[in-house]
Amino acid sequence: MKFAWIDLRTVAAEHRTAVVDAAVHSRVAGVVADDPALLDDLPPTITRVLFSDTSVESPHLVVVPVDDQDSLDRSPSRSAFVTVSDDRTLKLACAAAERLDHTVVAFTDPTKIPLEIVIAAAHGAPGKLVTVVSDLVEAAIVLECLEHGSDGVLMAPADATDVFRLARLLEAKSPPLTLTTLTVEALTHNGLGDRVCVDTASHFAEDEGILVGSFSSGFVLCCSETHPLPYMPTRPFRVNAGALHSYVLGPGNRTNYLSELRSGSKVLAVNADGRTRELTVGRAKLESRPMLTITARSPEGVVVDLMVQDDWHVRVLGPGGEVRNVTELRPGDELLGHIATEQRHVGLPIGEFCKES
Repeated sequence: MKFAWIDLRTVAAEHRTAVVDAAVHSRVAGVVADDPALLDDLPPTITRVLFSDTSVESPHLVVVPVDDQDSLDRSPSRSAFVTVSDDRTLKLACAAAERLDHTVVAFTDPTKIPLEIVIAAAHGAPGKLVTVVSDLVEAAIVLECLEHGSDGVLMAPADATDVFRLARLLEAKSPPLTLTTLTVEALTHNGLGDRVCVDTASHFAEDEGILVGSFSSGFVLCCSETHPLPYMPTRPFRVNAGALHSYVLGPGNRTNYLSELRSGSKVLAVNADGRTRELTVGRAKLESRPMLTITARSPEGVVVDLMVQDDWHVRVLGPGGEVRNVTELRPGDELLGHIATEQRHVGLPIGEFCKES
């Protein structure tokens, strides 16, 4: 579980009360100060972190700076602050992260390579790594660095709004989806149309794809090009997704038309078990190709249509992540899909009457 500490040391006095109230309300994990009086009245639900130049007796969690191996070895505190500015201090941060309960690290250079090294060193250690960040953008990067990310971030907010935004960032998750088994009813050759390949900035797993459908009520799990194909190399970042009019499911239960995707857009990768993760689109490639419509039905009777390129190398996923080439589908075959209960307006779910056919 990722967490955040709010640093009061540079917060303007006129914003301090509002910042503390925001931290309590949004259940931020900890508050940092160098004056114990600012921490004494905080509720027990918040970790009270005292930054001190020397080890002191305190009811709060005391973090002391260390600048060499000797000071780390001699410090009675189980928490330390290290400023990483060169190879020597990088090794010191790694040593602290491997043995202490809490290691707070600040980096003087903008590259995240030293952070990656500390994260790797701390992997498997029982303690927590907390990285100092300057703003919300850096916090998002640090929390995902080297896939594992820092356990926590320490940020000095400008005001209470920053605290709430940081709390929302920590809550950002991609919840699982309920997938259903669709039964193919018909296959129709449509002639020429425009299809979109979605090229993401990430590598798909073998049982992952994206959910695409002609109707907002239902989607088919379209397979990525992670699996080998004859006559062409694998493209593990790509999904040959379907016709440009199709809906594609993205984060936050929002849809886009495939025609709307651009570099920087977000889509939802979904695996055969329904686990999801947010991916960034690197590019969307639209080309004219012969098209094929797959018509399937859910156990509840919901009709799901997907129009894709009419070619053997275009694939969808069946139960258990089985890869199925679309031109080899036959009525009665089973596919993985997702049924949505809401209609859509500009991509947002809404409970209104809408009939698509």
